[in-house]
Amino acid sequence: MSSIKTPKKIAAIGSQSSKTITILLDQSFFIFAGLASFWLAWLVFREGLATGGWWLVGLFFVVWAIVSYLALPRLHRILSNMYVPNYFIGRTRTADGILSDPINLSVRGSEDKLHKAMTAAGWVLADDITPRSAWKMVLTVLSGRSYPNAPVSPAFLFGRRQDFAYQQEVDGNPRRRHHVRFWRCPDGWLLPGGHRVDWLAAGSYDKSVGLSLFTFQLTHKIDEDIDIERDYIIESVKKSEKYIRVTVLKDFSTGYHSRNGFGDSIRTDGDLPILEVGRIKTDDNVTASTRLGVIMDGTIYDRHPRNHETLLEELWGRRPPQILIGGGLMILASLFTIGQMLVDFSSWPTTLVQVANIDGIDINAANTMLSMMAGFNVLLVVAEIVLVGLLLRGSSRARISLLSVAALAIVTESLSVTIGRINASIMLLLISIGVHIMIMMLFSSDAARYFTERR
Repeated sequence: MSSIKTPKKIAAIGSQSSKTITILLDQSFFIFAGLASFWLAWLVFREGLATGGWWLVGLFFVVWAIVSYLALPRLHRILSNMYVPNYFIGRTRTADGILSDPINLSVRGSEDKLHKAMTAAGWVLADDITPRSAWKMVLTVLSGRSYPNAPVSPAFLFGRRQDFAYQQEVDGNPRRRHHVRFWRCPDGWLLPGGHRVDWLAAGSYDKSVGLSLFTFQLTHKIDEDIDIERDYIIESVKKSEKYIRVTVLKDFSTGYHSRNGFGDSIRTDGDLPILEVGRIKTDDNVTASTRLGVIMDGTIYDRHPRNHETLLEELWGRRPPQILIGGGLMILASLFTIGQMLVDFSSWPTTLVQVANIDGIDINAANTMLSMMAGFNVLLVVAEIVLVGLLLRGSSRARISLLSVAALAIVTESLSVTIGRINASIMLLLISIGVHIMIMMLFSSDAARYFTERR
């Protein structure tokens, strides 16, 4: 006897099918954006090489920026989603999904006691990554000025970035510093072997500033012997708080020689010390708060732990910067289209004659064709603005639609680029392609996807 599909079952099947299609489209756009960024780097290189002269002076820097900050990070994200295990293996990950620093420290105790222990030992709570703090970090690194609260790059564990990080600057130089990131363990979560801790941490020492081996981005370079930094953190805290005890899980992970997510060599014996801070006395009226910074392209591999659901709802309840920046870029692209239309209207008679001569048609037919094209562009601009508005309200369909528009723009504009001397028209096309690639990067990011899913 065949089962009867109720309206609820039919709706559930339809919803599941729609979700599957959305996932496939998301993955396709995610990959397309990465490939398009490599294509843009090739276009810039090709056009610059064909032109020669002064253009070659800035060519290297333009191509480097595109490859390092757009193409290679997205390529690593695509590849790491396929080969990096989706469970705890004692390693953090970069925002690009590459295995990064090892977990080399753990803590038992409450957050306020952990904050007190670190502060008493002379460690400084790092600032969150914001446009202002990031810019200040760049200026202080270049000038060598002190920045005791300088932000640290995001690393990911349990599918989220660190809850907070502490650091110690060396000789007032932001290029060299001790730093350690902390993650709160999920409720009920146990280490391999059944050990229970409240916090996991990854400590390392920044010895200089250089280029990442994997993405060629400017970043801090760490000292390879991270056990020295781990022991330094422990000793500094033990000296300042007499109530702290340390137990060690021997051979927690196999000692190995490897590299972190930025290509720096790392070496460890595999032991995992546990800082026992539960006996530290604190002021019950003062509780240190955990700050959560902006996740610019957070790699969320797993569902967040249950005890972080409230935090997750608070974070994604607000519009993430990927949505706001992407929406702003889309509106700018629409305004650019309007500007082009106004220029065309100002020279309408000349354009009519040119189109008529090229296509071999009369003036009336050329006028009709250009009017239809102008009308289509007007409708497209209106549709884009409406879709941006819907996206700001959390529409997943609007996000997919805008991704489709950006992909189509990249394809059509790429076909319009020809080999020859760089002129204003080619420059505008290359800039427009770059803007639409940025839009695709932002709207296909995890932050944008989770925002629309939860809304």
